[in-house]
Formats: sequence, structure tokens, C-alpha cells
Amino acid sequence: MEVKVINNIVVKSWVNDLDEHGKQEVRNLCQLPFIHHHLALMPDAHGGKGMPIGGVLATKGVVVPNAVGVDIGCGMCAVKTNIRVADIEEAVLRKQILRGIRKQIPLGRDHHKHQQDEKYMPQGFDTDSMQVVSRQLTSAMKQVGTLGGGNHFIELQRDDEGWLWIMIHSGSRNLGKQVGDFYNEKAEKLNRRWFSSVPSEIKLPFLPLRTDEFRQYWAEMEYCVAFALCNRSLMMERICQVIGDTIAGVEFEPMINIAHNYAKWENHFGGNCIVHRKGATSAREGEVGIIPGSQGTCSYITEGLGNPESFMSSSHGAGRRLSRTAARNELSLEEEIARLEKAGVIHAIRYKEDLDEAAGAYKNIDEVMAAQADLVRIRTRLSPVAVIKG
Repeated sequence: MEVKVINNIVVKSWVNDLDEHGKQEVRNLCQLPFIHHHLALMPDAHGGKGMPIGGVLATKGVVVPNAVGVDIGCGMCAVKTNIRVADIEEAVLRKQILRGIRKQIPLGRDHHKHQQDEKYMPQGFDTDSMQVVSRQLTSAMKQVGTLGGGNHFIELQRDDEGWLWIMIHSGSRNLGKQVGDFYNEKAEKLNRRWFSSVPSEIKLPFLPLRTDEFRQYWAEMEYCVAFALCNRSLMMERICQVIGDTIAGVEFEPMINIAHNYAKWENHFGGNCIVHRKGATSAREGEVGIIPGSQGTCSYITEGLGNPESFMSSSHGAGRRLSRTAARNELSLEEEIARLEKAGVIHAIRYKEDLDEAAGAYKNIDEVMAAQADLVRIRTRLSPVAVIKG
């Protein structure tokens, strides 16, 4: 961990190679007058929008929508099976399991043609009182159980003992984006009206505690976090059904789940604060987490060490090394495909536009894990078998 002081704000960093865009965002964050104790940067940190992805921001009495991001509740889930990968014939894997998953789960921008049952949606929320969610519910009921695009994926993996695992990375789909954009714009307007001391150009407008806008955002954010979990859970249920219909006697362990775009009330360094994790996960002592690698590299099931200096947080993945544009311009399609095929991975790299999700676009996951040895310990290493992308 490296410690710096910027504008009288302490920055504690586990990242070795933060890009210039990310460094500027750190300087911008250090202008905020409501930071609680210090700012933390995880080892996968890189430039985002307003705040680096891989950043942990604790605040006193305000929530910052852009420090949560627009894919609210985005996260990971994973399930272990009692099936050995070596016992699955490749034809069965390709023609029955992978095809079956693609038939059950819309990918990219695709949605279900019909609304899904209400039982798959978050329960116990007063959605009628929510400005954005109430308008988006019909669409959301067609989006629950869908993967999305970008860096979202479904991956079949094997652990070091040969057992088959299922891993999913997905979030709140368009619902989270609508909520995030709506309240960020509302915060911008309110900050101008209040003559806020936070410069508008740094794109970090805030909503103060005890305002109606804070309460409205908080309720809709929590709904999006719950919706993202419902989304992952439904996909996992249907993937398990596909595998169960294909392989006799398969059993599934309870699902592991962890989110990495949200804000939450917590107590750190002697005070209650709002911890924003944007591309960072909770890593309390003993807490089970998931840290995926890039396409074709290992992923990890982890256990939190509860390090207070990171606000008990860890990285959410490998973290981008190249922007999407840079990846397409700088990486070799042939080399990236050869790397995956040498490893025997059924992959999703076909065309030049796929290079923004190639392994070469991301940091080395093993270096990221080594950099956070004081934040998490590795419980299980998972190697990729087959990847489905949006």
C-alpha cells in the first residue's frame, strides 16, 4: 500500500499502474469537502467517469451518484457443481450446454420477448413511490434474467480439483443506468442552485442526507442492487436447469454473490459514513468474495481479511489496462485468439471489435491478487473452460 496526501486528503493506494485519466480523477476526488478519513484505491483501479473504477469513497452525510456508477448493483455470482469437467464430452459441452444457455438467456442488448414472472423481481419495495423504477418496471420485467453486453459474461470454469463451476458477471441492465443518470443530473442541478463548492467540471455532484432527493435516490439505488441480484439469480437458475437436463445426477452448491457498484452505510474509523464502492467489493473478515480475471485467465473465490485501511474492501476484478478504443487499435486479433486456443478455452473472440474484452486489454490478474494479499486470501482458483459474452 502506498500513502499520499493530495489537497490535505490522504490517499491509500494498492494500485501500481493507475492511468493518467484515473490520476486526474483522484485529484478531483480530493477536492470534495465531505470525505471521511481517506480515499482508497484498489489494485485494479483505472479511470472511469467522475471516479476511478476500483475506488472506495467514504463520505460524511452525502451520497454521490457518480461514485456508485450507472450499472448499480453490478456484481458476480458463482456456483460449484459435483461434476468433473473431464467427464463432460466436448460435443455435449458445445452442442447441449452452451447452446442451451444461449437459448435460455438473452445476450447483449437482447431482452426476453415476454415479461418474466413477478416472483423473479425484487420483493418488499414500494415501487409506486419511485420516480424512475415505477416508469421502468415493464421493461425491467423483460430484462431480468438477461446478461447484457460490455464486460458482462457467463463462464464455465474448473477448479484445481477438476470440479465444474458456473460464474456470472452482470448488473441491473438499463434500469440501473436510468436511475444513475436521472439522479446524477438532479444532483448537478441542485448543486448549481446551492452554489456548491464542488466544481461542476469534476462530475461529482452530491445529494445531502435528510433531503428528499437523498431518500429518493437511496430507495431506487437499493432497488437496483436487489434487481441486479435477481437478474444474476434467474440466469444462474436457468443455467443450472440446462446443465441438469443435460447431465444426470448433477448437484449445485449454494450460490455465492457479491456486488461491486453500490453505496452503503458503514462504520469506519470511529464514525458512521457512506461507503461508495465503484468497481470494488466488500472484503470483511471471513466474507466470501469473487474476483474474476479477464477472458481466458484465472478467477478467484476469496475470503476477506477485514483490512480497515481499505474500508474492508478489495478489487472487483483484473481492471482495464487499455481503453476499449486502444485495445482494438493495439492488440492483435490473431495473437489473442491463439492465446485462448492454446489454453483450450471455448472463447468469444471472433472479430476486431471483440478485442476490447480480450485478456490483453486487462491487467494481469495474478499481479492484482498479489498486490492485495493484505485485503483477501485466495480460497479457490478457477480456470476458464468456456466463455459466453454479450
